[in-house]
Order: sequence, then structure tokens, then C-alpha cells
Amino acid sequence: MKVIDVHTHMLNDAYLALLRKHGGGYKVRKVAGGQTGIVKDGAPFMTLMPGMFDYELRIRAMDEARVDMAIVTLTSPNVYWGSPKIRLQAAQVVNDDMAEQQRRYPERIRFMCSLPWQHAKLALAELKRACDELGAVGVMVLASIDGASLTDRIFSSIWKEIDRRGLPVLVHPSAPPGTKHLDVMKYNLIASTGFMFDTTLAVSRMIFDGFFDRYPKLKLIASHGGGTLPYIAGRLDICHANMPACRERISALPSTYLRKIYYDSVVFQQESLELAIKVGGADNVLYGSDYPHNIGDMKGCLARVNALPPAVRDAVRGGNAMQIFRLS
Repeated sequence: MKVIDVHTHMLNDAYLALLRKHGGGYKVRKVAGGQTGIVKDGAPFMTLMPGMFDYELRIRAMDEARVDMAIVTLTSPNVYWGSPKIRLQAAQVVNDDMAEQQRRYPERIRFMCSLPWQHAKLALAELKRACDELGAVGVMVLASIDGASLTDRIFSSIWKEIDRRGLPVLVHPSAPPGTKHLDVMKYNLIASTGFMFDTTLAVSRMIFDGFFDRYPKLKLIASHGGGTLPYIAGRLDICHANMPACRERISALPSTYLRKIYYDSVVFQQESLELAIKVGGADNVLYGSDYPHNIGDMKGCLARVNALPPAVRDAVRGGNAMQIFRLS
């Protein structure tokens, strides 16, 4: 069974140049420890690493870790900054570069495209181009877009087309809304905890909004083991049972929807991986590493997957990814 990494990132110099010039509230600057990072409202949330720009280095790291294929994406803050023209340009330079690397390493690299979600016509055109011309196998989206929830109707035409195509979508956290009020500047608390509730809040809202009933072919991958979703499954259900507002859009228990989404293995402890499998099901968990972020760990994440029972191990290592991404 191939080992397929579904949560792994790449950038390029052209994208970074656009971000430096047009990033608005996103700043590229030195952070604690002397590294260069991206900062939002004074809080660092992403450290730039050499491996983000070097595919040859990536392939060597994959060989060493015994990872067969990487499905690469952009990372936070994606392309949600600048004018409409700049947002589209940023998406295109990333998608074009990833497509070129997919052609360069056809057995090793696939990619999920980025879109200028705030501008539906531009986003739909780029989605068509990325999938039909460049060979994208999925879509990446952040947990919120310019402060708008993913369930906002301004994005409905994009979700409708993604659902029509049956594409996997990686929901990735970023500096959460309200960062400047959260006292996360010290200790890199966005990476350790902010990311977790950013994803959790986004997907919980989708569940209660009836999102997965409206888009039944959607294959949503909730980053970092689903944030805290596996841990709070019972809490979602008891709120549904006792709070009328939680039943406005759905009648089924929220936990039933947790078996309709996918989880990656970027959890860093065996018990958390096993909980994601218990809550989501063995068919809904996928190997991911978060390479080449400074806390990314191809070998460690794969070692925890390899420790699972054989049938589950093989599904998580690559069997599930081959199915949802339609890989051969």
C-alpha cells in the first residue's frame, strides 16, 4: 500500500513576494529565535522553513521517511489578502508552480488548489482551470475567509461546484478571528491551541448549519486530527438534545456527521490518533505530516499510523486517500 501524505505544504518565491507587497495585515518579519515568520495582529502563526521552497529537498525527505506521494497545498494565510486581481494572481502562481512540480514528479506529487474565495466568479474560473487544465485533485480552504464563515452564502456557488465535482477539501486553520484580543502573542499559542479551535469552530458550524446535507458528495478533511472535534463529540450531541438552536437545521445527532468528514494524522500522540479513528471510523482517517512546518513530522506521524492494527494501518497509510482522491 502506498503511503500518501494528504497534509503537507509548499510555497514559492513569487507567492511570498506578493504577500510581502500586498499582504495588508499579514507581515513577514523576524520572530522569536531569529527565524522569519508570518505575523497577524502582532502574533506569529507560521514560520518560513527552507523545505517550503525546495521540492528536491522534499523528495529526499519523503524517501528517508518512506513516503510515496505527497498531496501538497499552500498554507496559511493562503490568498485571502490584496485586491481581487492580486488574490487571483497569488492563487495562479501557486497553482501553476504545484502543477509544474506534479509534472516533474508524476509518481510523487499531487496538489490541492488555492482559490480567491471572496470573489466567486474568479474562484470558479480558477477552480475549473486548476482541475481541468492543471490536474488539481482537491481544494484547500482556511477555516474562515476575511472573517466570513465557510457556511456564508457568498461562498455557496463555489461549494456547489466543489460538491458537483466530488472534490476533497482540506480545511486548514489560520490565525483565528479576534487574534489581537486573545493574548496569543507569547508562546506561539496560535500554533498550539489557536489552530485547534479555529478548525473546530468552523466544522462545528458546518455541522449545525446542515452543510453536509446540502453537499452530500463533499469530502471534507479537518486538519490536525479534526482539531478538538473527536474529543467534544458528546458535547455536541448533548447541546443538540437540550438547546433548540442546535436543532434548527439538523435533526440527526452532530456526532453522526463526524463520520462523514475526514481526519488527518497530524496529532502527535497515539491516543489522539486512535480517538479520531474511533469517532470518525477507520475509513475516514488519512496519513498527514504537516511537513515542512517546524512542527511537521513525516516519520513520527507515520510511525503512529504504522502502530495501528494491519487493516486500519493500510487504510490510513494510503488506501483511504487513494479512494477519495481517485488515485491509481
